[in-house]
Amino acid sequence: MKNLFLLAITLFGFTAFTHAQDISPNALGLRLGDSDGFGAEVSYQRGLGDNNRLEFDLGWRSGNYYDGFKLAGLYQWVWNIDGGFNWYAGVGGGVGSYSFDNNFNHDDETFVFAAGDIGIEYDFDIPLLISLDFRPELGFGSYRDDVDFDIALGIRYQF
Repeated sequence: MKNLFLLAITLFGFTAFTHAQDISPNALGLRLGDSDGFGAEVSYQRGLGDNNRLEFDLGWRSGNYYDGFKLAGLYQWVWNIDGGFNWYAGVGGGVGSYSFDNNFNHDDETFVFAAGDIGIEYDFDIPLLISLDFRPELGFGSYRDDVDFDIALGIRYQF
């Protein structure tokens, strides 16, 4: 049984690392991070060439006393590490809005932010892309007037 398990791990490793990486023309999925209170984001990536792409993320939150959205756009460069493993870096920015209203306090704001992005991803042989990234954001507004560090897990379907 032990030898069968080792053989399965070896075969999986061989097939995973012999896969050549191409940037998919389109990828759609979720980016799951804290996003400073906005939670999960719908994420779309559009390949522009062999090693660059655009990424757009939309996060929203709605509750009894809180409503908000955040839209981010980034230009990313992608470099192959080995097989299906890539790392990427990018720059961009975005816009957001929130409204907080309870019996004691009411506050609204629209804000803009600048963002950077660095991460690692794995492109499976099936049309699945999993990534882990770090996105520092510098906000400009009274609600978002500082640096926010967002770490997120991305799961996307490629087509």
